[in-house]
Amino acid sequence: MHKDTLLKKLNDKTAVIGIVGLGYVGLPLSLRYAEVGYRVVGFDIDQSKVEVLKQGRTYIEHIGSEGIAKAIRNGFEPTSDLSRAREVDALILCVPTPLNKYREPDLSFVLNTVDALVPHLRAGQVMSLESTTYPGTTEEELRPRLEKAGFTVGEDAFLVFSPEREDPGNAKFSTHTIPKVCGGSTPSCLEVGMALYGQVINTVVPVSSTQAAELTKLLENIHRAVNIGLVNEMKIIADRMGIDIHEVIRAAATKPFGFVPYYPGPGLGGHCIPIDPFYLTWKAREYGLHTRFIELAGEINSTMPEWVVEKISDALNERGKPIRGSKILVLGIAYKKNVDDMRESPSVELMTLLQAKGAEVAYSDPHVPTFPKMRRYSFDLKSVELTPDTLASYDLVLLATDHDKFDYETIEKNAKLIVDTRGRYLGARRNVVKA
Repeated sequence: MHKDTLLKKLNDKTAVIGIVGLGYVGLPLSLRYAEVGYRVVGFDIDQSKVEVLKQGRTYIEHIGSEGIAKAIRNGFEPTSDLSRAREVDALILCVPTPLNKYREPDLSFVLNTVDALVPHLRAGQVMSLESTTYPGTTEEELRPRLEKAGFTVGEDAFLVFSPEREDPGNAKFSTHTIPKVCGGSTPSCLEVGMALYGQVINTVVPVSSTQAAELTKLLENIHRAVNIGLVNEMKIIADRMGIDIHEVIRAAATKPFGFVPYYPGPGLGGHCIPIDPFYLTWKAREYGLHTRFIELAGEINSTMPEWVVEKISDALNERGKPIRGSKILVLGIAYKKNVDDMRESPSVELMTLLQAKGAEVAYSDPHVPTFPKMRRYSFDLKSVELTPDTLASYDLVLLATDHDKFDYETIEKNAKLIVDTRGRYLGARRNVVKA
Protein backbone atom coordinates (compact mmCIF):
# COMPACT_ATOMS: atom_id res chain seq x y z
CA MET A 1 0.00 0.00 0.00
CA HIS A 2 1.33 3.41 -1.03
CA LYS A 3 0.65 5.11 2.31
CA ASP A 4 2.43 2.50 4.42
CA THR A 5 5.47 2.47 2.13
CA LEU A 6 5.68 6.28 2.15
CA LEU A 7 5.22 6.50 5.95
CA LYS A 8 8.01 3.97 6.48
CA LYS A 9 10.40 5.91 4.20
CA LEU A 10 9.56 9.23 5.88
CA ASN A 11 9.96 7.79 9.38
CA ASP A 12 13.23 5.94 8.74
CA LYS A 13 14.65 8.91 6.73
CA THR A 14 15.15 6.93 3.52
CA ALA A 15 12.64 9.21 1.74
CA VAL A 16 14.05 11.72 -0.77
CA ILE A 17 12.72 15.21 -0.07
CA GLY A 18 12.13 17.67 -2.92
CA ILE A 19 11.85 21.34 -2.03
CA VAL A 20 10.62 23.72 -4.75
CA GLY A 21 11.68 27.36 -4.38
CA LEU A 22 14.99 27.97 -2.60
CA GLY A 23 14.33 31.36 -1.04
CA TYR A 24 13.88 32.55 2.55
CA VAL A 25 11.59 29.57 3.32
CA GLY A 26 12.75 26.76 1.05
CA LEU A 27 16.49 27.10 1.62
CA PRO A 28 16.49 26.81 5.46
CA LEU A 29 14.01 23.93 5.16
CA SER A 30 16.33 22.14 2.69
CA LEU A 31 19.25 22.54 5.10
CA ARG A 32 17.17 21.21 7.98
CA TYR A 33 16.15 18.04 6.10
CA ALA A 34 19.76 17.48 5.01
CA GLU A 35 20.95 18.07 8.59
CA VAL A 36 18.83 15.25 10.03
CA GLY A 37 19.87 12.78 7.33
CA TYR A 38 17.42 12.96 4.42
CA ARG A 39 18.62 13.20 0.84
CA VAL A 40 17.30 16.51 -0.50
CA VAL A 41 16.76 17.72 -4.07
CA GLY A 42 16.24 21.49 -4.15
CA PHE A 43 14.44 22.92 -7.19
CA ASP A 44 14.63 26.54 -8.33
CA ILE A 45 13.97 28.05 -11.76
CA ASP A 46 16.73 30.63 -11.16
CA GLN A 47 19.84 28.89 -12.53
CA SER A 48 22.14 31.50 -10.96
CA LYS A 49 20.87 30.53 -7.47
CA VAL A 50 21.43 26.85 -8.29
CA GLU A 51 25.03 27.56 -9.34
CA VAL A 52 25.78 29.56 -6.17
CA LEU A 53 24.42 26.73 -3.99
CA LYS A 54 26.35 24.05 -5.88
CA GLN A 55 29.52 25.94 -5.01
CA GLY A 56 28.55 25.79 -1.33
CA ARG A 57 27.89 29.53 -1.16
CA THR A 58 24.91 31.55 0.03
CA TYR A 59 22.78 34.42 -1.32
CA ILE A 60 20.83 35.01 1.90
CA GLU A 61 22.84 36.84 4.55
CA HIS A 62 21.55 35.11 7.70
CA ILE A 63 22.01 31.64 6.15
CA GLY A 64 25.75 30.96 6.29
CA SER A 65 27.76 29.40 3.43
CA GLU A 66 29.17 26.79 5.84
CA GLY A 67 25.66 25.37 6.38
CA ILE A 68 25.11 25.12 2.63
CA ALA A 69 28.52 23.52 2.01
CA LYS A 70 27.77 20.96 4.74
CA ALA A 71 24.36 20.17 3.23
CA ILE A 72 25.95 19.69 -0.22
CA ARG A 73 28.42 17.23 1.34
CA ASN A 74 25.44 15.42 2.90
CA GLY A 75 23.79 14.98 -0.49
CA PHE A 76 21.76 18.20 -0.97
CA GLU A 77 21.37 18.61 -4.75
CA PRO A 78 20.19 21.98 -6.11
CA THR A 79 18.75 21.81 -9.65
CA SER A 80 16.56 23.71 -12.09
CA ASP A 81 15.39 20.47 -13.76
CA LEU A 82 11.79 19.85 -12.62
CA SER A 83 11.73 16.47 -14.38
CA ARG A 84 13.75 15.19 -11.44
CA ALA A 85 10.53 15.42 -9.38
CA ARG A 86 9.95 11.72 -10.14
CA GLU A 87 13.03 10.88 -8.02
CA VAL A 88 11.60 12.33 -4.81
CA ASP A 89 9.04 11.01 -2.33
CA ALA A 90 7.91 14.41 -1.09
CA LEU A 91 7.48 17.75 -2.86
CA ILE A 92 7.31 20.81 -0.61
CA LEU A 93 6.28 23.97 -2.48
CA CYS A 94 7.81 27.20 -1.15
CA VAL A 95 7.12 29.62 -4.02
CA PRO A 96 5.91 33.25 -3.81
CA THR A 97 2.24 34.22 -3.58
CA PRO A 98 2.24 37.99 -4.23
CA LEU A 99 -0.65 40.27 -5.16
CA ASN A 100 -1.33 41.56 -8.66
CA LYS A 101 -1.72 45.27 -9.46
CA TYR A 102 -5.40 45.11 -8.45
CA ARG A 103 -4.41 43.84 -4.94
CA GLU A 104 -5.83 40.40 -5.78
CA PRO A 105 -4.10 37.06 -5.09
CA ASP A 106 -1.54 36.07 -7.72
CA LEU A 107 -1.33 32.28 -7.61
CA SER A 108 0.57 32.06 -10.91
CA PHE A 109 3.84 30.93 -9.26
CA VAL A 110 2.08 28.12 -7.38
CA LEU A 111 -0.12 26.94 -10.26
CA ASN A 112 2.60 27.18 -12.92
CA THR A 113 4.89 25.18 -10.63
CA VAL A 114 2.28 22.48 -10.02
CA ASP A 115 1.44 22.31 -13.75
CA ALA A 116 5.15 21.91 -14.54
CA LEU A 117 5.56 19.16 -11.90
CA VAL A 118 2.42 17.08 -12.68
CA PRO A 119 3.84 15.31 -15.80
CA HIS A 120 6.76 14.06 -13.67
CA LEU A 121 4.78 12.80 -10.66
CA ARG A 122 4.39 9.14 -9.78
CA ALA A 123 2.24 7.16 -7.37
CA GLY A 124 3.25 7.22 -3.71
CA GLN A 125 4.35 10.86 -3.38
CA VAL A 126 3.22 13.59 -0.98
CA MET A 127 2.86 17.23 -2.05
CA SER A 128 2.85 19.96 0.59
CA LEU A 129 2.06 23.60 -0.13
CA GLU A 130 3.71 26.07 2.28
CA SER A 131 2.98 29.33 0.40
CA THR A 132 0.48 31.61 2.14
CA THR A 133 -2.86 31.65 0.33
CA TYR A 134 -6.63 31.91 0.75
CA PRO A 135 -8.67 29.08 2.32
CA GLY A 136 -9.63 26.60 -0.39
CA THR A 137 -6.54 26.87 -2.60
CA THR A 138 -5.28 23.36 -1.88
CA GLU A 139 -8.70 21.75 -2.47
CA GLU A 140 -9.87 23.97 -5.33
CA GLU A 141 -6.63 24.33 -7.31
CA LEU A 142 -4.07 21.65 -6.37
CA ARG A 143 -6.27 18.64 -5.76
CA PRO A 144 -8.09 18.80 -9.15
CA ARG A 145 -4.72 19.01 -10.92
CA LEU A 146 -3.54 15.82 -9.23
CA GLU A 147 -6.86 14.07 -9.92
CA LYS A 148 -6.85 15.14 -13.57
CA ALA A 149 -3.42 13.48 -13.88
CA GLY A 150 -5.01 10.20 -12.77
CA PHE A 151 -4.13 10.13 -9.06
CA THR A 152 -6.53 9.35 -6.23
CA VAL A 153 -5.76 11.79 -3.41
CA GLY A 154 -5.47 9.91 -0.13
CA GLU A 155 -4.62 6.60 -1.81
CA ASP A 156 -1.75 6.93 -4.32
CA ALA A 157 -1.05 10.67 -3.92
CA PHE A 158 -1.07 12.67 -0.70
CA LEU A 159 -1.77 16.39 -0.39
CA VAL A 160 -1.26 18.71 2.61
CA PHE A 161 -1.08 22.39 3.42
CA SER A 162 1.48 23.40 6.05
CA PRO A 163 2.14 27.14 6.18
CA GLU A 164 5.68 28.45 6.57
CA ARG A 165 6.50 30.39 9.73
CA GLU A 166 10.02 31.66 9.05
CA ASP A 167 11.11 34.86 10.81
CA PRO A 168 14.35 35.95 9.08
CA GLY A 169 16.96 37.29 11.48
CA ASN A 170 15.19 36.11 14.64
CA ALA A 171 17.96 34.48 16.68
CA LYS A 172 15.51 33.05 19.24
CA PHE A 173 13.85 30.68 16.75
CA SER A 174 15.01 28.44 13.92
CA THR A 175 13.20 26.25 11.40
CA HIS A 176 12.99 23.25 13.72
CA THR A 177 11.98 25.10 16.91
CA ILE A 178 8.97 26.93 15.41
CA PRO A 179 5.86 24.69 15.77
CA LYS A 180 4.35 23.68 12.39
CA VAL A 181 0.65 23.54 11.55
CA CYS A 182 -0.44 20.83 9.09
CA GLY A 183 -3.77 20.05 7.44
CA GLY A 184 -4.47 17.21 5.00
CA SER A 185 -6.91 16.72 2.12
CA THR A 186 -7.91 13.39 3.72
CA PRO A 187 -7.10 11.70 7.06
CA SER A 188 -4.45 9.60 5.25
CA CYS A 189 -2.93 12.77 3.79
CA LEU A 190 -2.71 14.30 7.28
CA GLU A 191 -1.01 11.17 8.60
CA VAL A 192 1.59 11.41 5.83
CA GLY A 193 2.01 15.17 6.39
CA MET A 194 2.67 14.62 10.10
CA ALA A 195 5.35 12.07 9.20
CA LEU A 196 6.83 14.40 6.57
CA TYR A 197 7.50 17.11 9.15
CA GLY A 198 7.77 15.01 12.30
CA GLN A 199 11.51 14.26 11.98
CA VAL A 200 12.61 17.85 11.26
CA ILE A 201 10.25 20.05 13.31
CA ASN A 202 10.08 19.71 17.11
CA THR A 203 6.29 20.20 17.29
CA VAL A 204 3.81 19.53 14.47
CA VAL A 205 0.23 20.70 15.13
CA PRO A 206 -2.49 18.83 13.20
CA VAL A 207 -5.67 20.61 12.11
CA SER A 208 -8.83 19.12 10.59
CA SER A 209 -8.48 20.35 7.00
CA THR A 210 -6.24 22.17 4.54
CA GLN A 211 -8.69 25.12 4.73
CA ALA A 212 -8.19 25.37 8.51
CA ALA A 213 -4.40 25.36 8.01
CA GLU A 214 -4.67 28.03 5.29
CA LEU A 215 -6.83 30.25 7.51
CA THR A 216 -4.49 29.72 10.49
CA LYS A 217 -1.63 31.36 8.61
CA LEU A 218 -3.84 34.25 7.54
CA LEU A 219 -5.09 34.81 11.10
CA GLU A 220 -1.49 34.95 12.40
CA ASN A 221 -0.51 37.62 9.90
CA ILE A 222 -3.78 39.57 10.00
CA HIS A 223 -3.41 39.69 13.80
CA ARG A 224 -0.07 41.47 13.31
CA ALA A 225 -1.32 43.70 10.48
CA VAL A 226 -4.36 44.90 12.45
CA ASN A 227 -2.36 45.58 15.62
CA ILE A 228 0.35 47.42 13.68
CA GLY A 229 -2.41 49.42 11.98
CA LEU A 230 -3.74 50.33 15.43
CA VAL A 231 -0.37 51.56 16.75
CA ASN A 232 0.29 53.43 13.49
CA GLU A 233 -3.02 55.26 13.98
CA MET A 234 -2.13 55.87 17.63
CA LYS A 235 1.24 57.26 16.49
CA ILE A 236 -0.48 59.88 14.31
CA ILE A 237 -2.76 60.88 17.20
CA ALA A 238 0.14 61.01 19.69
CA ASP A 239 2.23 63.06 17.25
CA ARG A 240 -0.55 65.62 16.86
CA MET A 241 -0.81 65.80 20.66
CA GLY A 242 2.95 66.18 21.12
CA ILE A 243 3.30 62.83 22.91
CA ASP A 244 6.03 60.24 22.14
CA ILE A 245 4.17 57.04 21.13
CA HIS A 246 7.26 54.90 21.85
CA GLU A 247 7.33 56.14 25.45
CA VAL A 248 3.64 55.26 25.74
CA ILE A 249 4.13 51.75 24.30
CA ARG A 250 7.04 51.08 26.68
CA ALA A 251 4.91 52.19 29.61
CA ALA A 252 1.90 50.09 28.52
CA ALA A 253 4.14 47.05 28.04
CA THR A 254 4.92 47.01 31.77
CA LYS A 255 1.39 45.61 32.29
CA PRO A 256 2.00 41.87 32.82
CA PHE A 257 -1.32 40.75 31.27
CA GLY A 258 -3.75 41.76 28.54
CA PHE A 259 -1.32 43.88 26.50
CA VAL A 260 1.17 42.86 23.81
CA PRO A 261 3.45 45.61 22.48
CA TYR A 262 3.39 46.29 18.74
CA TYR A 263 5.54 49.01 17.25
CA PRO A 264 4.72 51.59 14.58
CA GLY A 265 6.92 52.19 11.55
CA PRO A 266 7.06 53.81 8.12
CA GLY A 267 4.78 51.15 6.61
CA LEU A 268 4.59 47.37 6.44
CA GLY A 269 7.21 45.14 4.87
CA GLY A 270 8.08 41.52 4.29
CA HIS A 271 6.30 38.98 2.16
CA CYS A 272 3.52 38.26 4.66
CA ILE A 273 2.10 41.14 6.66
CA PRO A 274 1.39 43.66 3.84
CA ILE A 275 0.04 40.97 1.47
CA ASP A 276 -1.71 38.15 3.32
CA PRO A 277 -4.74 40.09 4.64
CA PHE A 278 -5.79 40.75 1.04
CA TYR A 279 -5.93 37.01 0.36
CA LEU A 280 -8.70 36.72 2.92
CA THR A 281 -10.56 39.90 1.96
CA TRP A 282 -10.61 38.67 -1.66
CA LYS A 283 -11.93 35.21 -0.73
CA ALA A 284 -14.46 36.62 1.77
CA ARG A 285 -16.19 38.51 -1.07
CA GLU A 286 -17.12 35.12 -2.58
CA TYR A 287 -19.19 34.57 0.59
CA GLY A 288 -20.78 38.04 0.45
CA LEU A 289 -18.65 39.33 3.34
CA HIS A 290 -16.73 42.60 3.62
CA THR A 291 -13.76 42.47 5.97
CA ARG A 292 -13.96 46.10 7.10
CA PHE A 293 -11.67 45.73 10.12
CA ILE A 294 -8.87 44.16 8.08
CA GLU A 295 -9.26 46.61 5.20
CA LEU A 296 -9.17 49.61 7.54
CA ALA A 297 -5.88 48.40 9.05
CA GLY A 298 -4.52 47.87 5.54
CA GLU A 299 -5.58 51.38 4.58
CA ILE A 300 -3.80 52.92 7.59
CA ASN A 301 -0.65 50.85 7.09
CA SER A 302 -0.43 51.53 3.35
CA THR A 303 -0.68 55.31 3.88
CA MET A 304 2.21 55.44 6.40
CA PRO A 305 4.90 56.18 3.76
CA GLU A 306 2.92 59.28 2.65
CA TRP A 307 2.60 60.38 6.28
CA VAL A 308 6.38 60.01 6.75
CA VAL A 309 7.02 62.04 3.59
CA GLU A 310 4.75 64.78 4.99
CA LYS A 311 6.83 64.79 8.20
CA ILE A 312 10.01 65.05 6.09
CA SER A 313 8.49 67.94 4.14
CA ASP A 314 7.54 69.78 7.36
CA ALA A 315 10.99 69.15 8.92
CA LEU A 316 12.81 70.54 5.86
CA ASN A 317 10.31 73.41 5.54
CA GLU A 318 11.07 74.57 9.08
CA ARG A 319 14.71 74.89 7.99
CA GLY A 320 13.78 76.84 4.87
CA LYS A 321 14.26 73.98 2.39
CA PRO A 322 11.89 72.23 0.00
CA ILE A 323 12.06 68.48 -0.70
CA ARG A 324 12.91 69.27 -4.35
CA GLY A 325 16.69 69.47 -4.63
CA SER A 326 17.32 68.25 -1.08
CA LYS A 327 19.88 65.50 -0.56
CA ILE A 328 18.24 62.72 1.49
CA LEU A 329 20.04 59.65 2.83
CA VAL A 330 17.79 56.70 3.68
CA LEU A 331 19.19 54.48 6.45
CA GLY A 332 18.11 50.85 6.06
CA ILE A 333 16.25 49.57 3.00
CA ALA A 334 15.58 45.97 4.15
CA TYR A 335 12.01 45.53 5.40
CA LYS A 336 13.12 44.81 9.00
CA LYS A 337 16.22 45.21 11.13
CA ASN A 338 19.33 43.02 10.81
CA VAL A 339 18.35 41.16 7.61
CA ASP A 340 18.93 41.59 3.86
CA ASP A 341 15.29 40.78 2.95
CA MET A 342 13.88 43.50 0.68
CA ARG A 343 10.41 42.08 0.04
CA GLU A 344 7.71 44.78 0.20
CA SER A 345 10.09 47.11 2.07
CA PRO A 346 8.45 50.43 2.99
CA SER A 347 11.88 52.07 2.65
CA VAL A 348 11.75 51.57 -1.10
CA GLU A 349 8.29 53.11 -1.30
CA LEU A 350 9.67 56.10 0.66
CA MET A 351 12.60 56.42 -1.75
CA THR A 352 10.18 56.36 -4.70
CA LEU A 353 7.90 59.02 -3.18
CA LEU A 354 10.84 61.28 -2.27
CA GLN A 355 12.41 60.94 -5.73
CA ALA A 356 9.04 61.77 -7.33
CA LYS A 357 9.04 65.01 -5.30
CA GLY A 358 12.47 65.93 -6.66
CA ALA A 359 14.74 64.81 -3.82
CA GLU A 360 18.22 63.48 -4.54
CA VAL A 361 17.98 60.08 -2.82
CA ALA A 362 20.79 57.80 -1.60
CA TYR A 363 20.80 54.94 0.87
CA SER A 364 23.01 53.19 3.39
CA ASP A 365 22.39 49.60 4.46
CA PRO A 366 25.13 47.29 5.81
CA HIS A 367 23.04 44.27 4.78
CA VAL A 368 22.29 45.39 1.18
CA PRO A 369 25.50 46.62 -0.54
CA THR A 370 23.85 47.09 -3.96
CA PHE A 371 20.20 47.90 -4.68
CA PRO A 372 18.75 44.59 -5.96
CA LYS A 373 16.48 43.88 -8.92
CA MET A 374 12.87 44.17 -7.77
CA ARG A 375 9.57 43.54 -9.50
CA ARG A 376 8.20 47.06 -8.97
CA TYR A 377 11.18 49.29 -8.24
CA SER A 378 14.46 50.20 -9.91
CA PHE A 379 17.29 52.24 -8.37
CA ASP A 380 20.83 52.24 -9.72
CA LEU A 381 22.42 52.77 -6.30
CA LYS A 382 25.04 51.32 -4.00
CA SER A 383 25.09 51.60 -0.20
CA VAL A 384 26.83 54.75 1.02
CA GLU A 385 29.47 54.29 3.73
CA LEU A 386 28.56 56.24 6.86
CA THR A 387 31.32 58.64 7.87
CA PRO A 388 31.02 61.94 9.74
CA ASP A 389 31.66 63.87 6.49
CA THR A 390 29.18 61.82 4.48
CA LEU A 391 26.45 62.24 7.09
CA ALA A 392 27.05 65.99 7.28
CA SER A 393 26.74 66.34 3.50
CA TYR A 394 23.03 65.40 3.44
CA ASP A 395 20.19 67.80 4.15
CA LEU A 396 18.24 65.06 5.87
CA VAL A 397 18.91 61.52 7.10
CA LEU A 398 15.83 59.28 7.18
CA LEU A 399 16.04 56.36 9.62
CA ALA A 400 13.76 53.85 7.90
CA THR A 401 15.08 50.48 9.17
CA ASP A 402 16.94 50.47 12.48
CA HIS A 403 19.74 47.93 11.91
CA ASP A 404 21.91 47.28 14.97
CA LYS A 405 25.04 47.76 12.83
CA PHE A 406 24.38 51.50 12.51
CA ASP A 407 26.41 53.75 14.82
CA TYR A 408 23.53 55.86 16.15
CA GLU A 409 25.76 58.15 18.18
CA THR A 410 27.85 59.09 15.13
CA ILE A 411 24.68 59.56 13.06
CA GLU A 412 23.14 61.91 15.64
CA LYS A 413 26.38 63.83 16.13
CA ASN A 414 26.98 64.53 12.42
CA ALA A 415 23.62 64.60 10.63
CA LYS A 416 22.06 68.03 10.15
CA LEU A 417 18.56 66.64 10.49
CA ILE A 418 17.24 63.13 11.28
CA VAL A 419 13.70 61.87 10.72
CA ASP A 420 13.32 58.77 12.91
CA THR A 421 10.51 56.39 11.88
CA ARG A 422 11.49 53.63 14.33
CA GLY A 423 11.70 55.35 17.71
CA ARG A 424 15.42 54.64 17.98
CA TYR A 425 16.20 58.05 19.49
CA LEU A 426 14.45 58.34 22.84
CA GLY A 427 13.31 61.64 24.30
CA ALA A 428 13.73 65.07 22.70
CA ARG A 429 16.87 65.61 20.56
CA ARG A 430 17.97 68.87 18.90
CA ASN A 431 18.15 67.45 15.35
CA VAL A 432 15.72 64.52 15.52
CA VAL A 433 12.14 64.61 14.30
CA LYS A 434 9.95 61.59 15.20
CA ALA A 435 7.83 60.18 12.39
